[in-house]
Amino acid sequence: MEKIIITKEKAGKRIDKFLATEFFSYSRGELIKKIKSGEVLANKKIVKPSYVLQEKDILEITETEKKKEVVPNRKIELDIIFENKDIIVINKPAGISAHPSANEKENTIANALVAKYPKIKDVHDDSIDAWMRPGIVHRLDRETSGIMVIAKNKEAFAELKRAFMKRTVKKKYVAICLGTFKNKEGMIEKQIARSSNYRKQVIAGRKTKTKIREAVTNYKVLKGCNGYSYVEAVPETGRMHQIRVHLASMGHPIIGDALYTKKNTTIKNIAKRQMLHAKSIEFVLFGEKYIFSAQPPVDFRNFLTLIYGLKR
Repeated sequence: MEKIIITKEKAGKRIDKFLATEFFSYSRGELIKKIKSGEVLANKKIVKPSYVLQEKDILEITETEKKKEVVPNRKIELDIIFENKDIIVINKPAGISAHPSANEKENTIANALVAKYPKIKDVHDDSIDAWMRPGIVHRLDRETSGIMVIAKNKEAFAELKRAFMKRTVKKKYVAICLGTFKNKEGMIEKQIARSSNYRKQVIAGRKTKTKIREAVTNYKVLKGCNGYSYVEAVPETGRMHQIRVHLASMGHPIIGDALYTKKNTTIKNIAKRQMLHAKSIEFVLFGEKYIFSAQPPVDFRNFLTLIYGLKR
């Protein structure tokens, strides 16, 4: 049984919408059925899906199904650039999610990992839905390509998680953005919160109802011409969609990013996916320093050649 105590930040939300943000492996429809059937209780009582959560409410979620595990998928090939007894480093292609969700349960990086490394299914923490993120200590968006580090055992998993929490892991991204930057380099320091529909993040304002999180991104324009900018982004914090939100907030959304591109622009139709690539990562694990990098994939490089004549 899973127990959740509602904090002040989480109060005021419908129970079905709240659970949809906590349990990614279930669709909202599945969660509504659980609430109606009594598998989800609020203060030991059955409530409606429309019940509005109050501070200090206690939710109890009963798991009636058998132990959940990620389904192995041997058809997905992993582009492994390094491996030892503790970690696997891959170059993730765009178009594949890091782990399963309510909408995609079998075609993710996690499915490929448990197929190739069966023991990795038990490498996770005790957080909600942790079973579906075996070995995964950080994530990339589905349409973002690049470097990902995966832990092969619990000791490495815990150590890497601590490194991310202490912000000692250094990551660099490259992106192709709309427009010409006023300053060639700088720091974007804008707090982030969830939007009202929970699908995206927004720059936090006075009326933001969801939890506000600190977010800092450093950027440098590597090349700019023809109304486009090739940018290096280095996040100091690791918020969901952080780089995408921060660049869009400056009026320079990433090309192909339909979620954070204003409706009155057509730039999102030019690229088949968001032009964002995790170029490198640097960290220390068990006293040893690691640095890994991966050049952007063909579609990214072709786009650069198209708009700049660059060959990077």
